[in-house]
Amino acid sequence: MNIRDLVREQTGLDLSEAVIDRAVGRRIAESGVADAAAYAADIAPGELRALVELLVVPESWMFRDAEAFAAAAAFVQRRLAAAPNRVVRILSVPCAGGEEPYSMAMALRDAGVAPAACSIDAIDLSEVALQRARRGRYTLNAFRGGDLEFRARYFTRTGNEYQIHDELRAQVRFSQGNLLATDLASGGRYDVVFCRNLLIYFDEPSAAAAIARLHALLADDGLLFAGYAEVPTYCRNGFATVRAANAFALQKATAAAPATPAVRAPVAPPRAARVTPRPAAPQLKPKPPRQPAPAPGPPDVGAVLAQARKQADQGDHAAAAAACKRVLDTAPDNADAYFILGLTSECGRNLAAAEGYWRRCVYLKPDHYEALCHLALLAGERGDAAQSDALRQRAARVYQRANDGAPKGRS
Repeated sequence: MNIRDLVREQTGLDLSEAVIDRAVGRRIAESGVADAAAYAADIAPGELRALVELLVVPESWMFRDAEAFAAAAAFVQRRLAAAPNRVVRILSVPCAGGEEPYSMAMALRDAGVAPAACSIDAIDLSEVALQRARRGRYTLNAFRGGDLEFRARYFTRTGNEYQIHDELRAQVRFSQGNLLATDLASGGRYDVVFCRNLLIYFDEPSAAAAIARLHALLADDGLLFAGYAEVPTYCRNGFATVRAANAFALQKATAAAPATPAVRAPVAPPRAARVTPRPAAPQLKPKPPRQPAPAPGPPDVGAVLAQARKQADQGDHAAAAAACKRVLDTAPDNADAYFILGLTSECGRNLAAAEGYWRRCVYLKPDHYEALCHLALLAGERGDAAQSDALRQRAARVYQRANDGAPKGRS
């Protein structure tokens, strides 16, 4: 098994070979191993953990996507108003350096929620990130945006860093764990779960497995907050969006309504038996000329693309791409076909082709949410922060318009 497959097996992270190679190069330089082949041939569990620390990117900041914290605090308030004596349980996974759970703790304080009314668990794969989180000391990089008034109320400046107040540190319990491998449900289910910007590093099977775990962790009437690019993946795996402005909130999808039973034709009442006279022999008539079989109709584009999407999710990228190209032969302006071709190209590590297909998709369908999300991620990966942010905001507006007309969820 090569290192990339080993990392995927142990963590679920589906990273490019270039990212893996950069991390391996750093570990080779630090450990003094002769070369990459020798490193891969004898990688011990401790060394694998050191390598994973380089691959995990704990990049976050306080009140990142602030609307999510406002929506979560309002949800907690409603929860406590309905049952004042309960303790609302909140989970942040992965929690990176603690920015997300501490932001939630501050939002609850601002909302007037007593610390004893909530418990906040924060879990991450990286022990290095957790050490920073437990310490609660941050540089200016953790404070972004125009509204930083909270920093004066909840932090004390120490040189060039800011130390979070002890009462907030005490409100968050940090622990090391892996969503795909660690039992996180021992304490019961959670009312609120933050799992943002994790699934974008997973392949489709790993993402589905992670969502299944989150589904089991979340209370049936609880609320989950995702990253903007992850909403479609959640919706394909048992979740539905909740109307909450730019918060990217989801809940467990309601059970499908039972199918309407088929209407049976009324049965005629029985009639008295009677003797029917034998009919006369029928007159023979010449057979009509045999008609040619009708030409096959055009393919059901929706069905073909649904199957192509399923094939792509299952890893059969060649079949998915072939199906999309058949659709484009007869419907060259089908945006969804271009979107799926982008997915198959990305899985084949041809990012230039993937970007081309997604741009064609957005040209044909400017409000294609998933394509906008993928283009934003690609721009971010190549360091074009301005374009990434513009595409992200565009996707957020599409998401908001779609949810403005949707019925409210159980929030």
